[in-house]
Amino acid sequence: MAEKNRILDALNEQALLLPSLVNRALVANDRVKYRFTLLQAAQAHAERPDAVTSSLRAERLAAGVQDGNLDRVVGDSERIGKGRYHIPDSSRIIREAYADAAEMLEPLRAAEIPESVVFAQRLQVFAMPDSGNDELAAGEIHAVTSGDRASGDSLHLLVMDMHRALNALQASLASETIDGCRAYGIRDADRALIAAFMEGINRTAPLKFDHPGLSATATRVGDKLVLQNDIGTTDAHVLVIHVAGRTATVTYTDVHLPRLLFFQSLFDGYEVEWQDTRSRKDAGMEDGVYHLCVGSYTSRSGARLREYLGHLGSRLVFLIDWNRARKRLRLFVPHKASIELLKWAADGNIGHMAWLKAGGEQLIFDAMSFAYGGQLRPGDRLDALLTETRAVRFLRFNLKQALEGLTQGRPVSLVADEIRTELASQVRSTEDAMLDTALEHAGLIVELADTVRAALEAAQAGRQREVAAMAERAKGWETAADLELNNARSTLLEGDNFVLQLMSEADDIADDLEEAVFHITLSPMASSRSIAALDKLVDPVAHASRELVKALAASLHARRGVPREDMDDFLQAVHAIRTMEHASDLAEREVKRALANDARPFSEVFGIVEAARNLEEAADGLMHVALLLRDHVMGKVIHA
Repeated sequence: MAEKNRILDALNEQALLLPSLVNRALVANDRVKYRFTLLQAAQAHAERPDAVTSSLRAERLAAGVQDGNLDRVVGDSERIGKGRYHIPDSSRIIREAYADAAEMLEPLRAAEIPESVVFAQRLQVFAMPDSGNDELAAGEIHAVTSGDRASGDSLHLLVMDMHRALNALQASLASETIDGCRAYGIRDADRALIAAFMEGINRTAPLKFDHPGLSATATRVGDKLVLQNDIGTTDAHVLVIHVAGRTATVTYTDVHLPRLLFFQSLFDGYEVEWQDTRSRKDAGMEDGVYHLCVGSYTSRSGARLREYLGHLGSRLVFLIDWNRARKRLRLFVPHKASIELLKWAADGNIGHMAWLKAGGEQLIFDAMSFAYGGQLRPGDRLDALLTETRAVRFLRFNLKQALEGLTQGRPVSLVADEIRTELASQVRSTEDAMLDTALEHAGLIVELADTVRAALEAAQAGRQREVAAMAERAKGWETAADLELNNARSTLLEGDNFVLQLMSEADDIADDLEEAVFHITLSPMASSRSIAALDKLVDPVAHASRELVKALAASLHARRGVPREDMDDFLQAVHAIRTMEHASDLAEREVKRALANDARPFSEVFGIVEAARNLEEAADGLMHVALLLRDHVMGKVIHA
């Protein structure tokens, strides 16, 4: 083969050597970028020797550089003056970097790429630093490794530009296409591996719709099959796979660290060994930094290796516009939940691009406006209105519905209507669940009111032991009511909402009734006008507590279009509570008149005084809760 290359070169037919030259140039690109990183890391360590550092061994091996002595370069580098450094082997590192750059230029010249003339001139201009004693100035390192175009040309910038031109040349050189992958210089055994990788890509590629990306190339470099995928349009968003034997090594670069970590999470069921993630400075990238990770997987069999390559290929579509989807979802759920949502979607082959194309966050905002109407205030978040769990469930529905709708060709407006309807039903079911909890709480208030009446009857009959038992029972009901409220606060009702406010107000009624029973235990209840008056005060409170249960039950069905008789049941219950509150006012006055004529010492009537006050406050509380409920229901029925 070497002889054929020599003959072709002599005949000035270098173009026939292009695939081989491109292969070597791309390998040289990997090497030279490793050398740039090595110099930058050595300088950083020299400036901050106490900081945690890396030998960059994984990067060296991934780049195909065999010299293990380079692993000590970073750790042995030191600052020898302001802006000057001793970096072991730096003379050789820079010399080999220039040689790598020259090797990258060869196929561009052979193919007569117009830019190759300028590339050659730029390479000629760069003066190789004189670092015979392995000493370099900061400016010399910058001239070699800088990625900032604003500060002038550098060898690194030239390498970046030549790499871009090499990628374009490589695409034009493909000698065959395997299921959409441009391939050249491969062996027969490589085709099954390439086909497995492309099967995965093609299986999920429709999920990106018309978004660019996922172009793949394949070639062979020595004993390694090299697969490359551009994923999306971002310069630093690249994936390269080296397959040697049954081991596949993935090198993945990304400007977004959360997306890189997300990518690593997509391999459940495969024992991929990930090296430590590295961050690299490059002014040409977003935020001036990109991140790199290397992961290796060794399979038990050829079939398992092909399965892994297929899985790997199928995951790439979920990286396209991932960061945009994450940012949109964070408007409705916390950061961690947004990433977990995208992981759930990827695991279920539910692409987020459909949701973004259908409107993304605007679908949710429109649905919130539709479902909550006038109740929605600026700044209200979905997770606060629904609870985080229900918000995640609704967002999952969004992702699935958008994909199903766009895949089936349904109009986006129909998808939006389906999403609005789903949120409205969730809001309704959520409020129903909350009202069910409020009903349980109201039932405990009925039990407390009945306990007050039973305690008063026992006291009038002189059964003091029974009164004490009633006090313990009342304490148990009141504790149960507190527990219902606390459970609602911690699990059912996150954030500010109406039913939580209603239950908080109603819990004061439970406290008043429990205290009334306690106060009954403090005074001997011999027959008298004041005792009889107190007995009359209990009746309207007990009756009103039952009417509150009726009103809450009726409110579950109160909505626009409800039959009039159902609304009548609700309004009559509210009216009955107001009537009972008026009756309690009259009964309380009668108790006061009776107490004014009671000749017993204050210590004997104290319990009656306090119990009367507790019952009147309970009656006021019942009316207050009833009116809150009425205003809420009427507003919902009229303005829904």
